[in-house]
Amino acid sequence: MRVLGDVPVSQLWSVTAYEHATCALIRNVARPSMDSYDTKASKCADGSMHVYFGPKAPPGKEANWIPTVAGKDWFPYFRFYGPQQPLFAKAWKLPEIEKMS
Repeated sequence: MRVLGDVPVSQLWSVTAYEHATCALIRNVARPSMDSYDTKASKCADGSMHVYFGPKAPPGKEANWIPTVAGKDWFPYFRFYGPQQPLFAKAWKLPEIEKMS
């Protein structure tokens, strides 16, 4: 998932992975979420941030990885803290999650 650098929020954004069967946080993972304040995550030159989901982190991308459990369904939940007008006007859209090969 590529989160653009211009998310229209006055505070922060966060994305969390939840287990589909329970609609609860995925158990026994090191970190179930990431946010725009994450100082360990790497950002692109344009300010965007790639967030990776999966049972294993892509090599070298551990700081931008949210673990999931192999064979179990999950879903992401993206939160906007201090949403600004472009969100309400639907002028800004969160990009889709893309499957990596």
